[in-house]
Amino acid sequence: QEGTKIPSKRKQNTSITSSELSYKNLLKSEQENWKDISARYKAMTKRIKEKLEELHKYTFNSGSPRIRFGENVYFEENGCIFLSKADDDGGNVDILFSTEDLGFSAAFIQRIRISPDQRYMAISLKSENSEEATCVIMKLGHFPVVEKVIPNVFSFEWATNDVLYYTSQKNLKCQNVFMTTFTNQKHTKLVYTEQDARFFVDIYCTKDRRFLTINSNSKTTSEVWLVDCRHPFKLPALVQARTKGIIYHIEHRNDELYILTTYGEPAEYKLMKAPVASSGMENWQLVYALEEKTKLVDLEMFSDHCIMFLKNAGHLYLSVISFVSHSVQSIKLPTWACEFELESHPEHTTGTCYFQLTSPVHPPKNFAYSFKENNLIEQAVQEVPIITNCHTTRLLAKSKDETLVPITVFHNMNSKELHRKPLLVHVYGAYGMDLNMSFKEEKLMLIEEGWILAYCHVRGGGELGLSWHKGGCQHNKLKGLHDLKACITLLHELGFSQPKYTALAAASAGGVLAGALCNTDPELIRAMVLQAPFVDVLNTMMKTHLPLTIEEQEEWGNPLADEKCMKYIKSYCPYQNIKTQCYPSVFITAYENDQRIPLTGILQYVQKLRKAALDHASRTSKKGNRIPNIILDIQANGSHCDSSWEDSLNEVARHLAFLNKELE
Repeated sequence: QEGTKIPSKRKQNTSITSSELSYKNLLKSEQENWKDISARYKAMTKRIKEKLEELHKYTFNSGSPRIRFGENVYFEENGCIFLSKADDDGGNVDILFSTEDLGFSAAFIQRIRISPDQRYMAISLKSENSEEATCVIMKLGHFPVVEKVIPNVFSFEWATNDVLYYTSQKNLKCQNVFMTTFTNQKHTKLVYTEQDARFFVDIYCTKDRRFLTINSNSKTTSEVWLVDCRHPFKLPALVQARTKGIIYHIEHRNDELYILTTYGEPAEYKLMKAPVASSGMENWQLVYALEEKTKLVDLEMFSDHCIMFLKNAGHLYLSVISFVSHSVQSIKLPTWACEFELESHPEHTTGTCYFQLTSPVHPPKNFAYSFKENNLIEQAVQEVPIITNCHTTRLLAKSKDETLVPITVFHNMNSKELHRKPLLVHVYGAYGMDLNMSFKEEKLMLIEEGWILAYCHVRGGGELGLSWHKGGCQHNKLKGLHDLKACITLLHELGFSQPKYTALAAASAGGVLAGALCNTDPELIRAMVLQAPFVDVLNTMMKTHLPLTIEEQEEWGNPLADEKCMKYIKSYCPYQNIKTQCYPSVFITAYENDQRIPLTGILQYVQKLRKAALDHASRTSKKGNRIPNIILDIQANGSHCDSSWEDSLNEVARHLAFLNKELE
């Protein structure tokens, strides 16, 4: 019997080894290919890098978000955490923490939480090569000291001055909540475990510090448990058992829970409330419903007010709800603004709400809203001594099914003959997430050099609320592709560039629509740059051993259980639909340590795409026939779309050097 088992084992091993071998060979050949090819971009990359470093000097100190705690202001800069006084303009600061001094020089600070009495500070540090963060707890005082270090932590909050709750992360999943104490009897215990692999757990503290919420969320459904901060050792209490398709989040004020939820019709966010003692859905009462096609970005709770940060067709505004006068005020924000960056307000009794506004070409600007004065204050900021005459245009493209799709366009106001200018189109369109429109130095540089930047807010993203996401996920994925095609076509029709000067940029799941467009309409663009792209949807969704496959079924469907779904994914999946035709040139940056998007899929995609492009060129070898460049740059450092400033500067410079060459 023993004898018969061994050969089968051996056989298994050889198959593993041969696939590993072909992976290693592919990896090696791509690395060598990039080595040979990279020389042609060296000089241009260097020039772009120098320009970006120069810009970075001016834009870097536009200020990281601050944590205001009465007189004290905590802030982070260059891997250090500082403490200053709110009214001190003399620049007196104490340094509380430095990544370098504690031997974490390769890590960056992700999150800071100060205990209510400001005696402890918990910080999470993340290295660029890993998704997991380390939590360091410092005891503050004249000489801050490290009290505890906890590995693999995702979120954490202080329940009291000396009790910290945190979630642990393993294989991109968060399913356990722990409590650890810093009293005389130090101990750590498991408080909550999530059994369903589709759900991810994090922790939040209500603004008035009355409750910690343990939030268990899938892509479509949520459940919240409350930890009473007055009795942090008591078992968490359930707010409302999970109900398929209903998402909800909790805030608290005056013994009432304020519930941000998709419950009820239409299935967009609404603010509701219920007594803490009877928090079931049957007791939820409507406080405020969002207008149609509105995206809720965030909500900030204060003692007498609540501010909703909203987006509608690309415009940002605030809705200020007064719990005293029961009125709602809508405040429009400057038309250039595309993105909010919120400050942390541990004190809910403050009379002012601070936030920053930014756009791809505007460094963050500080704003404050005063409840008492009922006005918006733009805080003076050092102007960036560079081009500010950038024009922002908002358009609507009509998609195949007549749906209007928003586009945000930026260009230099001094530009003449826009149809001859290079155009960089951005797309994402997945998970109900907005296209990232926060400030980036390279976008400003491109505008200065006469480029046009376009951001296509296609379905599948979240720009127009939850229904916008629904309209472009699972069996509606192709709608996002139709939207993208309509956007690029409209831009060209309106005289913004033309196909031979047009490039497409996408990252991560944005690679699905970008890669699909290359298969269906390659003539619309000349080049494409992708960062850690998802290009093999079908094979990835068939592999349930991968960390994200189960929870991602709510976005892409389950091809293993549903034949129709398999056929549908096959109809748009970039890898599955490569054919012998003329492709745009493609530059892909991928990461060896990427846990989210397996490198194997990207390697196979590049090989197949290159072969198809070469086959086409050899069949139609007319004089002057263009052979596209298909380039893969594999980074040994960095994890999924998450690199250090230095590494990402190099990546961006290489992408732009490639685009400059391709679009001549």
